[in-house]
Amino acid sequence: MNADNTTTTTGSATRTRRTPGWLAATIAIFFGLFYAYSVWYGLGNLLGLNDAAAALDTSLSGFGWGLLLAGVLVPIAVFGLAFWLGRRREAGPQALLLLAGLALVSALQLDIFVFGLGSLIV
Repeated sequence: MNADNTTTTTGSATRTRRTPGWLAATIAIFFGLFYAYSVWYGLGNLLGLNDAAAALDTSLSGFGWGLLLAGVLVPIAVFGLAFWLGRRREAGPQALLLLAGLALVSALQLDIFVFGLGSLIV
């Protein structure tokens, strides 16, 4: 047994200690708040750009609807995937997976911002 109690070696089997449940939940909730903000931001884009297109007497294109719906659904899917991949890891790698997923979601939100209303309407 090591001094830091992270691994136990018995014969040829190596076992890694998992993150305690309260710490894993704290990490997930902390990053989950940022993902929830991303979902809220995506929903605001969807509703706001739809209203802006209606004010211009036009509608969103199919590409626009798809991109804006992806802005709402992708943060949920990425959080679920990052949480699932990190569920049996230690606290550091779990937090890094959630952070990498958050960077991916932020890049998608910036792409939606760069596309703007002009390319999303018919």
